[in-house]
Amino acid sequence: MKWPATIVAFAVLLCAPLPAFAADAAFTQFIASLWPEAKAAGVSRETFDRETRSLEPDYKLPDLILPGRPKTGAPAQAEFVQVPADYIKEASIARLAAEGQRLLQKYRSSLDAIEKRFGVPATVVLAIWGRETDYGRYSLPYDTLRVVATQAYVGRRKDQYRTEFILALKILGEGAVTRKEMRSSWAGATGYTQFLPSEYYKHGVDLDGDGRVDIWHSVPDALASAAQQLVNKGWQPGVRWAYEVQAPANADCTMGVPEVTKPISQWLRAGFVPVRGQKLSAAEQAQSASLLQPEGSYGPAFLTTPNYFVIKEYNFSDLYVLFVGHLADRMTSPQPFATPWSASKQLRSGDVEAMQQQLTKIGLYKDKLDGKAGMQTRAALGAYQKQAGLKVDCWPSETVLRAMHGQR
Repeated sequence: MKWPATIVAFAVLLCAPLPAFAADAAFTQFIASLWPEAKAAGVSRETFDRETRSLEPDYKLPDLILPGRPKTGAPAQAEFVQVPADYIKEASIARLAAEGQRLLQKYRSSLDAIEKRFGVPATVVLAIWGRETDYGRYSLPYDTLRVVATQAYVGRRKDQYRTEFILALKILGEGAVTRKEMRSSWAGATGYTQFLPSEYYKHGVDLDGDGRVDIWHSVPDALASAAQQLVNKGWQPGVRWAYEVQAPANADCTMGVPEVTKPISQWLRAGFVPVRGQKLSAAEQAQSASLLQPEGSYGPAFLTTPNYFVIKEYNFSDLYVLFVGHLADRMTSPQPFATPWSASKQLRSGDVEAMQQQLTKIGLYKDKLDGKAGMQTRAALGAYQKQAGLKVDCWPSETVLRAMHGQR
């Protein structure tokens, strides 16, 4: 059957991709629909109209779900795809530690106040600042409001970013920072110590006493806010973040998960030895800790305290916490880790995810499939290696990958 030309033309028009302005018109309508929520949160109509008048989405951001395009995941953060030796580079640690020592003196009074009020060591909050924005020298590349608006519109976590968008408007309306200066990461984290707008309201502290919380220009406010966030997440004063130890030759790397905790004294009796002859007090030995072997049975080993996992709430990566914790230590001690990192290689994320899928299939892994060789993945790999009669090192290697392929 031959269709009339007008019907054919209309069908072609219906099937054609929408022009960019149509999508942007829908975005504008979406943003306008958020006014009642913004009003309820205390945002004025003037602020809402001013900040949204020329607001456009940024479809180049990662972590979006766009019609007609493949889903974009979060970018491959260095914390999750680099081996420890590449992420925790000695040159970077040494440079940041030297600068941290200078800043310890420059902001001594504020840091003393933070330690007294929150029980968080000055070196820890400085290390977070150093890792997040290189002590404020790193220029964040994105417009925060545009990021959170786009993520609220077509991101994978729309509900979360809907709230972040409203609170970003609230921050601007209160005059805490100008739109031009409220720059962020691709995920909307802003300020010296990288807070989402919701974190600004949950944890923000006006330490300098000028009547406002300013994490973009006031170092005292930013560092105190970082300390408050750690406290709100469970920081325990007087407890180290971790202890580097020498693992015994018969150490079972599958025990390296947060669920397996023992008093440090029990780990010591099992043959784990603090490095460099460090003596732990009775109070320290009574602390609960879990085993961390970031490279499986290779490289350094650590007994991690609850404060380790509090820092991990800042960035859910073992390498991030190791970087921050070690940088904090290096501000008062020049010594690197006692055990060097090994020459391990990191498999591609796709290969690690394939391993996770196989481990899930055989009942050894119950966490998310994300292509990241975290604690749970390493422990599951070790359990698989035991079953398969392979060398047990809890590390995703080509050897393990080939063995899994052979079982399929």
